[in-house]
Amino acid sequence: MSKSSIIACDFDGTLCKHEFPNIGEPFTWVIDKLIEKRKNGDKLILWTCREGYPLQQAIAWCKNKGLEFDAINENVQSQKNKEYGIRKIYADVYLDDRNITHESL
Repeated sequence: MSKSSIIACDFDGTLCKHEFPNIGEPFTWVIDKLIEKRKNGDKLILWTCREGYPLQQAIAWCKNKGLEFDAINENVQSQKNKEYGIRKIYADVYLDDRNITHESL
């Protein structure tokens, strides 16, 4: 039995082409891979600078593509009582277009 992971994933430039404040073309294979990982027990955090209406658009866009998250810009429930700092998000993997390549999936 493999241990499940927590994956924190950026939105713009990672799930879709970076066109903020608009939403760019989807990186479908990344979305599909994350959907598969969640089905296999991994936890997903949408970790984005978007807030307010642009954040709500991103969440709805992901949901429309079948991608849902266990947390949005915060820790998953199992990590909320642990001490990682005020805004520190704990994850095993951080996906971000400015940090890590998609090949890490």
